[in-house]
Amino acid sequence: MTPRIPKAELPTELRENLIKQLGAVPEPLEVVFNNPEVALSNQEFSAKVGAWNAADESLKTFAHMAVAAQVGCSWCLDINYFMALNRNLDLTKASQVPRWREADVFTPLERDVLEYAEAMTNTPTTVTDELSARLLERLGPAALVELTLFIGFANLSTRSNTAHGITSQGYSDVCELPPATRPAQSRAASTV
Repeated sequence: MTPRIPKAELPTELRENLIKQLGAVPEPLEVVFNNPEVALSNQEFSAKVGAWNAADESLKTFAHMAVAAQVGCSWCLDINYFMALNRNLDLTKASQVPRWREADVFTPLERDVLEYAEAMTNTPTTVTDELSARLLERLGPAALVELTLFIGFANLSTRSNTAHGITSQGYSDVCELPPATRPAQSRAASTV
């Protein structure tokens, strides 16, 4: 699918650095670069979000993938699967995030995090006191705050990408396992 907004030309140095890091320029950045101030602010914030370290990296990656699966952002699933490979995360688990309820590879904590990500993504949100209390007990306040804001950022990213018509760019093609697809009928659903 072609993005709904044409891609803008990036500065040469930025383009070259992205190709060196990722093998290709991310289409979301090319689209957002139609407004360089917004694009650079988003890049700065993304870098700061990526530097947070109170919550486990795999929990945050899987949470982002759960949001992407629910919203339908194939680009975010694609890049996060690729990032899971490059961060040496469990690819079997990463590949099963879209069908986490049916998969038997996740720990109870990972299941709670995936449920939390979906509950935050629902409209309106469906986070329960019980789920929040379980996560608070296991993660502590700092990590739960970080995870919550990380999931909020994942919603910003996934919803922006889908609104712009951005789809998978093929980053995950280098991974050993193909990502699973989300079941047709999921218990998590947006209600609008």
